[in-house]
Amino acid sequence: MNPLFYSAGLLLLSTTIVHAQTAEINKANLPSSNPDNAEVYSPLPHVVVPAATFGNAPSDAIVLFDGKNLDEWTSQDKSPAKWTVANGIVTVNKSAGDIVTKRSFTSYQLHIEWRVPADITGSGQARGNSGVFLSDRYEIQVLDVYNNENKTYVNGMAGSVYRESIPLANPCKKPGEWNVYDIAYTAPEFNDDGTVKSPARVTVFFNGVMVQNNTEIHGFTSTDKKHFYQKHGAAPLRLQAHGDKSAPISYRNIWIRE
Repeated sequence: MNPLFYSAGLLLLSTTIVHAQTAEINKANLPSSNPDNAEVYSPLPHVVVPAATFGNAPSDAIVLFDGKNLDEWTSQDKSPAKWTVANGIVTVNKSAGDIVTKRSFTSYQLHIEWRVPADITGSGQARGNSGVFLSDRYEIQVLDVYNNENKTYVNGMAGSVYRESIPLANPCKKPGEWNVYDIAYTAPEFNDDGTVKSPARVTVFFNGVMVQNNTEIHGFTSTDKKHFYQKHGAAPLRLQAHGDKSAPISYRNIWIRE
């Protein structure tokens, strides 16, 4: 058997088992499953081996970018992703547009690191702009806002749910240094008629500082109208190639846990 197919099969089987167990644990945690608040002895949570270096992918993570290639990504038109990979990082190619993951996800934990170039120029939203789009729709802003020196609207700062929720703090590092987002995202649920059963929610740690705390997302990110929901299911993660004229930013160490 081709070892690549064998490894892929093991990963798929492992992911399926983890998903099934997660659903079982979520069900067991409902008050209706334990109305007397008694001790519970099953199901046992699956064992996860943490990375030797904090911030690196744990044993059950799906690694989306490890510095080597963009095999987990495509352009939005499904052609190969055309961003530049070198020296363990991927740099936005603004002329090539956004990139999206080949896989689709629902709710997850996401780790992603980003860096604005040390020689960045421009101001406001035209200074190191990019974005992390959860479910391909809901943007967590990426932008140089070090020390509040780059003036812009506060619900468009790094760490904001773009044009919705102001970050609780601004721990952004200066250009040339790496920033880290650790994101816990709960996808929205919809009724059969397309109405919202429960909205999306997000918690964001920005360089270890909580900047969004179980924040409700109001809908599809837009720059010209009120945000609203459209029914969807599992969807890719998207990274933005913003069209401003400043130098492109870079990403590294991207992984996800469903």
